[in-house]
Amino acid sequence: MKTGPRNLITDVTGLTVGNAQDDGLKSGTTVLLSEDGPMTTSYAVMGGAPGTRDTDLLEPDKTVPGVDAIVLSGGSAFGLAAAQGVMDALAEQGRGFQVHSARVPIVPAAIIFDLLNNGQKDWTANPYPALGRQALADAGHDFTLGTSGAGTGATDAQYKGGLGSASMVLPDGTTIGALVVVNALGSATTPSGKHFWAAPFEIGDEFGGLGPDPTANLQPLPPSRKTAAMAQHGNTTIGVVATDATLEKAACKRLATAAHDGFARALVPSHTPYDGDLIFASSTSRRGPPSEEVMPLLGHYAAICMARAIARAIWEATQSADDALPTFRHELGQN
Repeated sequence: MKTGPRNLITDVTGLTVGNAQDDGLKSGTTVLLSEDGPMTTSYAVMGGAPGTRDTDLLEPDKTVPGVDAIVLSGGSAFGLAAAQGVMDALAEQGRGFQVHSARVPIVPAAIIFDLLNNGQKDWTANPYPALGRQALADAGHDFTLGTSGAGTGATDAQYKGGLGSASMVLPDGTTIGALVVVNALGSATTPSGKHFWAAPFEIGDEFGGLGPDPTANLQPLPPSRKTAAMAQHGNTTIGVVATDATLEKAACKRLATAAHDGFARALVPSHTPYDGDLIFASSTSRRGPPSEEVMPLLGHYAAICMARAIARAIWEATQSADDALPTFRHELGQN
């Protein structure tokens, strides 16, 4: 199995990603944009505290056939306004769902809680609509991981979180990719603090090549640095899996559900009452349906991509002033 040429979700043809952040705010926004018009999309929530916009439209029995863009944002409920900035900008471009003479851009969104990370949150006007516009304007095939976009102020139980992505080219030529903002109550690293839970799924040395933790048997989880530094309520991991294979909305729903296995493989614990864990799943339909051999395993491959993307988010995080938690690589002496 191999990655796509960028090892990013944008290896799925028809997709671009843009980031915008405010380093003083310690927060930001990430936009996934469809280049080809509406893309078939559904979603699955398995956390107990989600924050979302327009996700009901994504259920397989709902009328809207596709979405123009997906927004992942910091800012808790304030961050949902980033989608308004994206929607307004897309409307200016003439994009959207046709309703007689009107066009309405469809821009679902999900947010993380990053309000307690030592950033400057004393704004007088909500900054997220502008961040949404900036992220959309930045959209391209290459983008920065780690402390960037919606991952700027993210954390997990022990370290700085961030923005992660990964891709795979499947045996029938189908490409699948994942994009994720890791801001979990749980930890992406094992109790030793030196290995990733996702290590068995790593391709090459994309998150350090540290290998699995050699410690045998079940180990107790260390005390959460995040809880000590801020609060156990400041959580949520959100992401997108996407493929160039042609899928119907119900198949996207199943893909999003199966991709949550990637959360469980890479974050311990995951899907808690204080996490709003959510995954969108999209099809750009640039290829035909998956082969008979790949179709039953598409969710499995999506979960592998998501687990790898989570570890990459932690691996690529960078240190900045007044951070509530250190980066993983800083503690390893690598940055």
